[in-house]
Amino acid sequence: MTPQTINAYYNPLNNEIVFPAGILQAPFYDANASDAENYGGIGVVIGHELTHGFDDQGCQFDANGNMVNWWTPQDAEEFAKLTQGLVGQFDEIEVLPGLHANGQYTLGENIADQGGLRVARTAFLDSQKKKGVDVKSEAAKIDGFDPMQVFYMNFANLWAQNIRDEEIRSLTSGDVHSLGNNRVNVSLKNIAPFFEAFGIKEGDKMFRPEAERVIIW
Repeated sequence: MTPQTINAYYNPLNNEIVFPAGILQAPFYDANASDAENYGGIGVVIGHELTHGFDDQGCQFDANGNMVNWWTPQDAEEFAKLTQGLVGQFDEIEVLPGLHANGQYTLGENIADQGGLRVARTAFLDSQKKKGVDVKSEAAKIDGFDPMQVFYMNFANLWAQNIRDEEIRSLTSGDVHSLGNNRVNVSLKNIAPFFEAFGIKEGDKMFRPEAERVIIW
């Protein structure tokens, strides 16, 4: 990748994650932004790439980058069972009339999005605790929003896009990442802290019953 490329990757052969300069700018990262924005932005991306080291692809490489599977057969079997629920959530999304998202094709990236959200939230809360900031206090609010609301809103902002139907069709068939709106909406419907941050309840558009939520990490 060139320095100006807005992307990031996990390389199992070197056991490394890489972030070019291009992605270290708003809305992913901004030195003048709040911690909530930055953890909800680049924090989630960092967590996403880390998670790739612990999924069905990352398990095939050991800590030295050698192609040695470190999962037991039972690990792989249980992981596969759990992920099928996530596959189903994306499969049911009709991105265009008659065209559905491909949950199996995008599974690795969808798992990483979920992992990134959970890791980044933990890191954000730990950082605020060390700074002595009570994220639930009035003093911690950012433009009238609770820090956790800002965290999730900036994550959503990362993947905002306006594309033609032709591009939707092309990405659905050829990109291992889900469409931006599904990376946000489907992923967050599994995250309990997101429900708490916005007071989401049954009947709300972003609500998913607890029994139907799938948590991989």
